[in-house]
Amino acid sequence: MHLRKTSLKFLGVISSLLLICWINAPKPLTIYLIGDSTMANKQEKAYPETGWGMALGQFFDKGVSIDNRAMNGRSTLSFLNENRWQPIVDQLKKGDYVFIEFGHNDEKITKPGVGTSLADFRKNLLKFVTETRAKKATPVLLTPVARRSYKDGVFTDSHGAYPDVVRSLADSMKVPMIDMHQRSEALIRQLGEEKAKGLFNYVDSGHVNYPTGNKDDTHFSPVGAKKMAALAVAGLQQLGIDLAKRVVAKVDPKTLAYDFVVAKDGTGQFSTVQEAINAVPDFRKKTTTIFIKNGVYKEKLVLAESKTMVTLIGESLDSTFITYDDYNQKKNIFGEDKGTSGSSGFYIYGPDFSARNITFENTAGPVGQAVAVFVAGDRAKFKDCRFLGFQDTLYTFGKESRQYYKNCYIEGTVDFIFGSSTAVFDSCTIFGKQGGYFTAASTPENKKFGYVFLHCNITGSAPPNSFLLGRPWRPFAKTVFLYCSLGNQVAPAGWNNWSNPANEKTTYYAEYKNVGTGAATAARVPWAHQLTAEEAQQYTAINVLSGWDPNAAD
Repeated sequence: MHLRKTSLKFLGVISSLLLICWINAPKPLTIYLIGDSTMANKQEKAYPETGWGMALGQFFDKGVSIDNRAMNGRSTLSFLNENRWQPIVDQLKKGDYVFIEFGHNDEKITKPGVGTSLADFRKNLLKFVTETRAKKATPVLLTPVARRSYKDGVFTDSHGAYPDVVRSLADSMKVPMIDMHQRSEALIRQLGEEKAKGLFNYVDSGHVNYPTGNKDDTHFSPVGAKKMAALAVAGLQQLGIDLAKRVVAKVDPKTLAYDFVVAKDGTGQFSTVQEAINAVPDFRKKTTTIFIKNGVYKEKLVLAESKTMVTLIGESLDSTFITYDDYNQKKNIFGEDKGTSGSSGFYIYGPDFSARNITFENTAGPVGQAVAVFVAGDRAKFKDCRFLGFQDTLYTFGKESRQYYKNCYIEGTVDFIFGSSTAVFDSCTIFGKQGGYFTAASTPENKKFGYVFLHCNITGSAPPNSFLLGRPWRPFAKTVFLYCSLGNQVAPAGWNNWSNPANEKTTYYAEYKNVGTGAATAARVPWAHQLTAEEAQQYTAINVLSGWDPNAAD
């Protein structure tokens, strides 16, 4: 008897819990989509063309159903005349939503049965709104998405006054509105004319559905469709209506211009930078942009040679850190010293790498060589980045690597910019924390240029006369400072031969029109050079980098 009472009590508890779950479960609802081909479901023969409505469902909980009634080529007029609207009205129930997005075909004013005047466009939209409300469902107006429309490199709008009709109606009737026109245009502009092609149905020749290729600036690729759906969800979140509570995949609009998002809090596709790098297709011929949200990412990273054209963009220079703490004499799993190269926190082998708004740091401290970043790939570019460490902070490793640093901050003590690459430092701050050497180039004998510093601020917290501009790690080191401000940390001699007089005959150290206390040349070592005006003309970024223009895509 006692066992039976216990069992009944247990079943009662379970039943109560199930009842509570059922009561608290989100109520099922349907979002009906009415519109044109930019929103519509696509047949397999059209792939990879994708309507953004096809990607919408993934953002909502399982109780939200998407009923996509949008159709290719339809306007408000043809959608009504073909009796596509009334069946939706007949099915609508309280709590449902209707997303209404037209305009692409209404604006074809000369096309019979399709084009509508602005007045008729408004009248038709009003019909959708009032009849939806009559069924106690909620209408949501959406302005038409933008086309990728450029003329002579300038974005041009193709929708005329039709988006304004939607905005005006939404305002006068107090209808929730998502401005897809404004949001999609902003995304296209942010990506730029060339990269924005990735949003649209551009296909190379040889595709099973497009044997001769395809160039379409109206309809979306699968990636573009998802980003447009995300724009719609972001707009919904901003509206704050009840439907926004059913969104399970939150959208941060500022991340939509990027291919991947890394976030420690789980709001991106990846929580670590290495996972995002690994996801980049090998030898991809287009830039893959990875946005890294604020956080400290303690990872030992490798960008393989097969990971080409990768761009990392941090959310904030002061709050996006890629860091590690290896150093030269730290032991590996075999009890061996890791060595200088093995101490790096980030190895960059892939060509055409770039980074912006990121702090790269080795936190090992003053324990000898401890590299923050090791760069071997060709055409590596860093803008608005910081490199923090002590000895050997930045290793420009690749002998055939061309590198460009713009508006960067690089700090350290001994030889903290070193290696064999050809590198231009443009408008950077080079900060010496204690006495030492700013550079230790190992330029190959066959290279005309090594390190070139243009318009840089050479400064630090080190005592006066405690730093030298450079010493040769290898005999043919080449380092030149032009138009820089040299602080009092720079000793009068300027340069050092690394205790080897023979290096004085093979190195090339030079200066031109520098200013500041450390720029006085009267006591410079006699084997250093002061450039003539004619010689200085060759030290442009493009010339030093053998024809590569690191600012061409900016």
